[in-house]
Amino acid sequence: MDSTQIVTFYFDPVSPYAWLAASALPRIEAAGAQIVFQPVLFAALLNAHGNIGPAEIPAKRAYMFRDVMREALGAGFKGPPGHPFNPLQAMRMCLSLTRQDERRRFATAVMNACWERGEDVSDTTVLLKLATDCGLSAAVMQTAAQQPAIKMQLAADTEKAIADGLFGVPTFRVGNELFWGSDRIDALIRHLQGRRIDEQVLADFLAQAPLAERKR
Repeated sequence: MDSTQIVTFYFDPVSPYAWLAASALPRIEAAGAQIVFQPVLFAALLNAHGNIGPAEIPAKRAYMFRDVMREALGAGFKGPPGHPFNPLQAMRMCLSLTRQDERRRFATAVMNACWERGEDVSDTTVLLKLATDCGLSAAVMQTAAQQPAIKMQLAADTEKAIADGLFGVPTFRVGNELFWGSDRIDALIRHLQGRRIDEQVLADFLAQAPLAERKR
């Protein structure tokens, strides 16, 4: 296993699976990784790939929250007062924190407040209290989140993630390898342990022409 591999954790608090994935971070660190928290705007990922969110499809919405509650048994689940919601201010406040320990603390607090306690993390008052409870300067974070530089940084970071192949959250990246979903922790850990796929087999398979195409 390589020593101290960097694993970038791409998240948006609007995704309950990002919340579930965050609870598995200690397992990833125990495998020798250092976690870097990177907020990205899920809506922009969807737009870039011509997709809509699972919560926008009634059958998927019903299934998704049932699935999340099954996965969260023991951790508790309440969910936000409405979903989808606007996560922009929360992510911009998160991005204003340049120290990874502080960013992680605030991001985790936001996701826990949203999905475990049912708080409205699109509400400024809620976010300021969470920042204060994390021992952070809420007023400084709020001011920074309103600055054009932070807004542009979130957009640029999201565009960079799209260019790197991201299409959803949560996603973990190790080098050029992506692991999408809270259910890919075991695969990520195997990768960290040096257990890799045969890239030539994958390339050969992807080079094959489709035998059928669905009409659209």
